Amino acid sequence: MQRRSLLSLGAGALATPFVRAQNRPLTRLKFTLDFRISGQTAPFFLAQSKGYFRDEGLDVQIDVGAGSVASITRVASGAYDLGFGDISALIEFNASNPGTPLVQAVYQYYNRAPFVIVGRKDRGITSDFRSLAGKRIAAAAVEATRRAWPMAARKLGVKNELFDWVTTDFSQRDNVIVRGDADGATYFHDSAVSLFQRMPVEQLSVLSYAQAGVDLYGNAVLASSRLIIERPQLVAGFVRACNRAIVETLADPLPAIAAVKQREPMIDERAELARWRITAGYVAAADTRGHGLGDVRKLLVERQVDEVVGVYGLKNTTSADALYHLGFLPPKREREVKA
Repeated sequence: MQRRSLLSLGAGALATPFVRAQNRPLTRLKFTLDFRISGQTAPFFLAQSKGYFRDEGLDVQIDVGAGSVASITRVASGAYDLGFGDISALIEFNASNPGTPLVQAVYQYYNRAPFVIVGRKDRGITSDFRSLAGKRIAAAAVEATRRAWPMAARKLGVKNELFDWVTTDFSQRDNVIVRGDADGATYFHDSAVSLFQRMPVEQLSVLSYAQAGVDLYGNAVLASSRLIIERPQLVAGFVRACNRAIVETLADPLPAIAAVKQREPMIDERAELARWRITAGYVAAADTRGHGLGDVRKLLVERQVDEVVGVYGLKNTTSADALYHLGFLPPKREREVKA
């Protein structure tokens, strides 16, 4: 099968269910998350626990990740068949590796990137980004929200150097805010639940990049181009199973959180349910009411490419068609938000 991008291949074209012959062995696929196991990715564990992957003839191994960039390189290298990674990071990866894409997005999970800066109100941080002027904001050295800040600064008409960065590890962001070593920190909005457990929410301001006018697509399900070309039915089956679980989790998240608990017994189910409720707002954003879950608007993708290339000063660019292959999406009626 020749590679075709979804932006030229209609959704549902490869969505015919795979019927597994009785007693035929399951096909093993390796899927890497971008980070640790949490309520953010609960639908993947629901699909696993309820046998939706098995229904598609798949035995899916889900592993923790080491960041969005690592997810992309894991898939590109062949170490993993599929992954969960950030679209801006994929734009940068494709621009650095021109030619036939090694990795493509097959299902847009975060319809908007959940990038936020969370700041302490007692340090003068309000809902206005300009209140960050002169403040100390903690972030990991290579982190998607930090890297996307120049895009938000451009939209806001402020300098990139509006505040000072305090470089720290992911695991230390909460600590530096609670101790007062920093005035705020970058987060995926849903990742900030750990901070909300330690400081009353009313003492914090959450500044969303989306509210600043930054229309970025966030993490998506990624597949290796080799798998797409050589075994498209496996990709289609994986996407169907995930979509089925995402729709169900949006309608009733409790079984999905229970599935996460089964995989990671040490989690706090109440905290992860709160985390998912934030995630859901970015998965089922306004656009999904028009085109359904998993899909994108080409114009927004093209704008995101232009912004990433310009802000990061990339020598090469990429195209929307190279980034996405959404022809595996189930029909729109199966991707509607029912909650």
